[in-house]
Amino acid sequence: MGACHIRGEIDNASSICKDDFEYIKHIGRGVLGRVWIVAHKKTQMKFAIKEFEKDNIPSKDALNSILNERSLLSIMNNPFIININFAFQDKKKLYLGLDLKLGGDLRFQMLNHKFSEPEIKFLIACLLQSLEYIHSCHILHKDIKPENIVYDSRGYAFLTDFGTSTIWKAENFSETAGTPGYMAPEIICRQNHSFVSDYFALGVIIFENIMGTRPYVGKNRKEIRESILNHQAKILPTTLPNGWSQESANICNKLLKRKPKTRLGANGISEIKAHPWFDDIDEEKLKKFEIKAPFVPTDGDNFDYEHVNNCPQRIFKQRDKHSKNDFLGYFFIPPVAIK
Repeated sequence: MGACHIRGEIDNASSICKDDFEYIKHIGRGVLGRVWIVAHKKTQMKFAIKEFEKDNIPSKDALNSILNERSLLSIMNNPFIININFAFQDKKKLYLGLDLKLGGDLRFQMLNHKFSEPEIKFLIACLLQSLEYIHSCHILHKDIKPENIVYDSRGYAFLTDFGTSTIWKAENFSETAGTPGYMAPEIICRQNHSFVSDYFALGVIIFENIMGTRPYVGKNRKEIRESILNHQAKILPTTLPNGWSQESANICNKLLKRKPKTRLGANGISEIKAHPWFDDIDEEKLKKFEIKAPFVPTDGDNFDYEHVNNCPQRIFKQRDKHSKNDFLGYFFIPPVAIK
């Protein structure tokens, strides 16, 4: 299923560059960068490339997030995450080459499709494979949300975007990056946290697809924090919509426990996988991609081109100046790389 390992790194601009690729389509835009479908001209292999303009990286923290993702990806390789294939830079930009999946992200699909219980169950089963692996590498994802989950054309789901991820350490109360609506209470309240914090986000995703809203909402981080402190979100039998089983509500409620010690998964991810909700999922077949996914993205485009093309790129005023030394070590090609 993959291993945590250091793969070959280089700092040689002549080994790979932008001219080696044909840019096919612009498919995504984040706060700091853009995402393109590209084809390697010599091999015709297709990848997703994330581009970051160096002069538009506003702060040291923003740069550290970009460098952090590249660094963590270089020690991981697993079929249920979006893996790094290469990284390089030129005078103006950083380029991160990733696995290409054409099924769109979960947020896009949620806006265009009402998910059923079997479809969400399969999604969560895939994410448990992702999390079991990254946690074995002592990595906390810390930003699990629909935008960071992507589908392939078969309907399998993959975890992506490791910019806010961290190597676990016992004293980490100050590491509070993430998205408030999906953030575990212990993180948003600035407490020490562990792998069980990632499982809270799974509960949020299940809740959101059952109930049509997130369990804790607010206009900002402070309001969401107050909502968490004021009540324990729970799906009651009387509020469970038709088409959803009591087991789905049960696992959701257990994943949403505010206290980490009482949350499902506190004793390890096997505790979640053993929940009766997954009794009809053959894990060995799942690992081999032998299960027919209950939801399969359409053959058409699965990207929000209106947002990509009409939303202007944000131009930031740099609070921190970056030097060439800040970008040293960004180049990366694994031992078996495109040639």
